[in-house]
Amino acid sequence: MTKREKLLKSDNCNPKIQDVKAAIKNNKDTKMHIKYLTILSHLHGLQNVDIAMNLGLCAHTVGSYIKKYKAGGLDNLLPVPKPGAPRLLTKEQEQQLVEVITTQTPDEAGFPNRKNWNTVLIREWVENNYNVKYCQSGMLYVLYRLNLSFTRPTYTLANADPQKQEAFKQRFDLLKKPS
Repeated sequence: MTKREKLLKSDNCNPKIQDVKAAIKNNKDTKMHIKYLTILSHLHGLQNVDIAMNLGLCAHTVGSYIKKYKAGGLDNLLPVPKPGAPRLLTKEQEQQLVEVITTQTPDEAGFPNRKNWNTVLIREWVENNYNVKYCQSGMLYVLYRLNLSFTRPTYTLANADPQKQEAFKQRFDLLKKPS
């Protein structure tokens, strides 16, 4: 029996190797693929230095992957989600912010002579009500996360005469058309 045949036979008998091979087969992430290949090479008996050379990794990285695998199996190799910075507003405060922006004009919320919300006014409202300061980009991110998008307001003229507008549109179309 050749060395390759012995290796294949031992692979079929070892459930750990079968688990790693199944993980490699079902994987679509390049970083995880490298981690799985590292573990597979380790289970085949290669030294950390040789694994590092074969996969183009640092020997310390190979050692950390193997240590994680031994501590908790393949699931321990999965990346840990990074929590990010804590939110400055609570969920209730964010809901109240959405409620104010969507149901009131700035005039009604305490900004005289202002009819349309913008990030400057929203930042000022948040600072006045919750004593929390946001920078421009931070407030834009909060609004994006709350599914609020920027649109320019459109105006309708209260005293406009629809017949005169229609007559103007027809005259304008005639002016636009080449003779």
